[in-house]
Amino acid sequence: MRDKVTGARRWVVKIGSALLTADGRGLDQASMAVWVRQMIALQDAGVELVLVSSGAVAAGMSRLGWTARPKAVHELQAAAAVGQMGLVQAWESSFAAHGRHTAQILLTHDDLSDRKRYLNARSTLRTLLDLKAIPVINENDTVVTDEIRFGDNDTLAALVANLVEADLLVILTDRDGMFDADPRIKPDACLISEARADDPQLDEVAGGSGGALGRGGMQTKLRAARLAARSGAHTVIAGGRIEQVLSRLRAGERLGTLLAPERNRHAARKQWLAGHLQMRGRLTLDAGAVEALRQGRSLLPVGVIAVEGNFRRGEMVACCGPDGDEVARGLANYSAQEAQRIMGRPSEDIERLLGYIDEPELMHRDNMIEV
Repeated sequence: MRDKVTGARRWVVKIGSALLTADGRGLDQASMAVWVRQMIALQDAGVELVLVSSGAVAAGMSRLGWTARPKAVHELQAAAAVGQMGLVQAWESSFAAHGRHTAQILLTHDDLSDRKRYLNARSTLRTLLDLKAIPVINENDTVVTDEIRFGDNDTLAALVANLVEADLLVILTDRDGMFDADPRIKPDACLISEARADDPQLDEVAGGSGGALGRGGMQTKLRAARLAARSGAHTVIAGGRIEQVLSRLRAGERLGTLLAPERNRHAARKQWLAGHLQMRGRLTLDAGAVEALRQGRSLLPVGVIAVEGNFRRGEMVACCGPDGDEVARGLANYSAQEAQRIMGRPSEDIERLLGYIDEPELMHRDNMIEV
C-alpha cells in the first residue's frame, strides 16, 4: 500500500501543537524550518500541498505565560488571537526564505457544512494550489463556539482533505504512529504499519486522550483517518520528530501507520455526492450537453435550455435531457436566478452578464454523479 503514498499528488499535512511549540516552550521555529524544507522539496517534485497547522492556542499560552490550557471558551479564543499572530508570521517567514508564497485560511465547521461556503472555500483553495501558494489552515478559534468548533485539528485536516480531494492526509504527531498497545505503559508495544481505516480492532488500541496542549489524541486521529477515507484519501499517522519524515514517506519508507480507505477516491466522492438526495432544482440540457456529461465533462451554461426551482449556489440540482429523463445530479456553482441569466450562453459571457465569475462551469464534473 505504500505506493499510495509515493504516488499521491495532493497532500494535506497536519502538524500538532506539541510539535510546533516544543511541548509548550513557544514556537519551535527551527523544527518548522525543517518541515518547510521538506514540504518545498515535495512541491518541487510536483506534489500539491495544503498545511493544516495547530499551535495558535499553545503559542498564545506561551506568550501569555499560561502553563495549563484554559477551559473557558473566551480564554481559549483570547489565547488563539494572541498566538495566531506569531504562528502565521513564523510560517510566512520560513516559506518566504525559500521564495514561496503562503496563504492564511481560518475555517469553522459552518464553512464546510454550508454548501455555498464549502464551494467558495474549495474554489479558493484550488486557485491557491494552481498558483503554487501553500495554504496554511487553522480553525478560526477566535470566533467559534462550542456548537461549531471542530474540536481538534485532526478532524479539520480530514475535512480539508475532502474539500480539496486530496490523495493523502499526513498527520504528524509526537508519537511514531498507532501501536497495538499504549507504548507509554507497555514498552514492547508494536507499531501498526498498515491497516484499513474502518478496521474495528483499531478502536481498542486508539485509547488515550490528547496532551496538555492539544485537544486530540490517537482516537481523534483514527476518526480523522476514517473521515478522510470517506473521500478516498489514505492517511499516514507518523512522528513529526522522525528525521526527514515527509521526504522519507515520499520515498516509500514504512514510517508511521498507513490507514487505507475502503474505496478509491473517485468512487468514494461519487458516493458522498449520491448521499445528497434532496433536489433543490432542475436543469434541462440540450443533446450536446447530455453527451458531454456522459463523456465525463463538466456542465457549461451554454448547454442549458431551461432552469427550474429556487436553488442556491452549492445546492443539489438534477440535470435532465430534452426528453425529461435525469442523466446526472450535482452541486450547482450558481443560483437558479444566476443560472437563468447565463443559460445558453458561452462561459466567457458570465462575467459580463452577472458582473463577476465564480467558475466557468455551471456544474463541475468533480461535483457531479451520473444516474
